[in-house]
Amino acid sequence: MGLLDKVGNFTQAKEIIALGHYPYFRKIESEQDTEVICDGKRMLMMGSNSYLGLTNHPRVIEAAKKATDKYGTGCAGSRFLNGTLDIHIELEAKLAELVGKEASLAFAAGYMANLGAIQSMVNKDEFIVTDKFDHASIIDGCTLSGGKMLRFNHNNMKHLDTVLEKRTSGDDALIVVDGIFSMEGDIADVSNICKIAKKHGAKVMVDEAHSLGVLHHTGAGATMAAGCTDDVELIMGTFSKSLASIGGFIAGSNDVIHYMKHHARSLIFSASLPPASAASVLEALKIMKEEPERIKMLWDNTHYMAENFKAMGFNTGTSCTPVIPLHVGDLMNAFKMWKQLDDEGVFINPVVPPAVPPNDTLIRTSFMATHTRKQLDEALEKFEKIGKRVGVI
Repeated sequence: MGLLDKVGNFTQAKEIIALGHYPYFRKIESEQDTEVICDGKRMLMMGSNSYLGLTNHPRVIEAAKKATDKYGTGCAGSRFLNGTLDIHIELEAKLAELVGKEASLAFAAGYMANLGAIQSMVNKDEFIVTDKFDHASIIDGCTLSGGKMLRFNHNNMKHLDTVLEKRTSGDDALIVVDGIFSMEGDIADVSNICKIAKKHGAKVMVDEAHSLGVLHHTGAGATMAAGCTDDVELIMGTFSKSLASIGGFIAGSNDVIHYMKHHARSLIFSASLPPASAASVLEALKIMKEEPERIKMLWDNTHYMAENFKAMGFNTGTSCTPVIPLHVGDLMNAFKMWKQLDDEGVFINPVVPPAVPPNDTLIRTSFMATHTRKQLDEALEKFEKIGKRVGVI
């Protein structure tokens, strides 16, 4: 097969586009808020990861503008060379304080934070143990490291214990899990993971991408919510969800972060976080601390939607967070639900194979602190009507 043959052979997406059921790369013409404009049409946003509703907060926008005025639009280099600004240092100190660690290191993307952390900390003769539902960035970090990747069944502590006992006994291992799993919407059993890790001499890393700003009254995430800050060696987080920007970070001990600064390839060989992004995150952190009611509002909306979805007969699986998947069965159910909801002005995200099993496709919904009850009720009415029409409920 020639290098470009696979390009011509990839027809699935074009076939779906031709049917008018292609749900990806939709053009949004407005700010990321509880309502957005798509192709001139008002849409209820029920698929954003802006959990605290800060992406269009005036203070966050103003912070980005001021940073651009002072520092320009970019750093034109990596953190390792000419790309470290004073606001990067300030941001890293604030992030470390939030998650209860000595130090942190900011990357230009959350994906790159996972790549850099796992690649730098795990050598080819060491083990990485991952939950089968971990995010793709974790899996890619494992591949880049060259370490021996082992997987355990989702949130199954007995299987984790068995994997460590049979495969890594006497060897170094890093267990890596999502704090909140991005599709299922459930929470990693961090407390028991730490206990099992201690039993086998393994280390733990928690990816707080979807749990930062969501779990614990401070928004620190799953690790602190479980009371395991001292037992988790590495805490990862992103800026592109609750913190209203782009980028990511790794937090840990001073020694670990110092080592990572000199070994994480995705940090050393990539341009640093833009000034506006760093300033946006700093302001978002301030707002999250000053307005803890945002987290309460987020959970009020989460409980309201989860209870109503279940009362209608939707299968929400193991979700217990603002990420609420609706299990709708086969592929066509997902596309029918998406298309009809889209026509009704509800923006959601269908999740189809290979991200999920062939007969367990999802409509992934996610909610924000700033959704009003009127907006939620309007969406629920449409979910129920279309769920019945498609035959999901």
